[in-house]
Amino acid sequence: MNEPTIASLEPSKPKRVAELSIDEYPTATSTRLLVQVAENGLGQSIRVPVVVARGKSPGPIFGLTAALHGNELNGIPVIHQLLQKVDVQRLKGSIVAVIVANVPGLLQQEREFNDGVDLNHIMPGRDGGNRSQVYAHNFVDRLAKHFDYLIDLHTASFGRVNSLYVRADMSDSVTSDMARLQRPQIILHDPPSDYTLRGALAELGVPAITVEICDPHRFQPKSIRNSLAGVRRVLSFVGMLPAQKPIDLPPSAVCKRSFWTFTDRGGLLSVLPDVTDSVTKGEVIARQTNAFGDVVREYAAPQDGIIIGRSVDPVSQTGSRIVHLGVLDDQKLGSEDTTQNPHPLDE
Repeated sequence: MNEPTIASLEPSKPKRVAELSIDEYPTATSTRLLVQVAENGLGQSIRVPVVVARGKSPGPIFGLTAALHGNELNGIPVIHQLLQKVDVQRLKGSIVAVIVANVPGLLQQEREFNDGVDLNHIMPGRDGGNRSQVYAHNFVDRLAKHFDYLIDLHTASFGRVNSLYVRADMSDSVTSDMARLQRPQIILHDPPSDYTLRGALAELGVPAITVEICDPHRFQPKSIRNSLAGVRRVLSFVGMLPAQKPIDLPPSAVCKRSFWTFTDRGGLLSVLPDVTDSVTKGEVIARQTNAFGDVVREYAAPQDGIIIGRSVDPVSQTGSRIVHLGVLDDQKLGSEDTTQNPHPLDE
């Protein structure tokens, strides 16, 4: 009896290059690249997978980056599905899609680079620096500095979940429009931080937003579809794709700032509200028990707000995260319970 076989499709081979050079790639075509950003301990190239979808007509260079943290995967199928659907005959300009920005981190299934450093805390890196600094420098110098716009796709990290939310400087008209067109559940006004990819590009005058697509280390089809639709709306907004019909979606909740609350003792943690839930000051948002199941601590919301993200890891040493609380922009800042250590979220 013949054994059943699985059809094998031979994909086109990517071109190996030292850096991005848009003018060298044909128009009305998608070109697969492997861009070298470093070498490993055997002297072999560490190459970032990139697709350049170059339109038939001239226009901006739009950057999409995913997996800058190696365990944040939802952005990858957003890019795949966009590239499968985009019509380069009707595209104006070029989409530069960096499918995996942190290759060593993804291969190790870790958030950080392979020296334990968060790449999104050291941008734009440093030529002649240590491993992660050089990788970050080359990534910006060989790829990201060519962008006219950027959407950086992220998720929560291990032990936490996120709403579908966007970080953007809402005082800037272009990034504000990019954020609102994404139609996320929550928008967080967040001027770009130093040492993030978003901040490094903003320093170069590039409008940039960060899209946080829910949860880490897995693919979530609904969130991926919603994020893809948002990316396409932004591409239409900047004139690269044909205009789309207006859609009727619930407005995003807009927060003027946010912070994490933390545990002040150890134990087993149960967080009560879910992402996007509203909470009021004094409302119990988490309980902590000891090894015998006794409740040893209840944590209250330090002020009114909305849950942007939350911990899902019950094992909570002193100083563990509880909730990422957004302060809506129609609220006045109130007093905060400093025993819960409010602190900005690291992007």
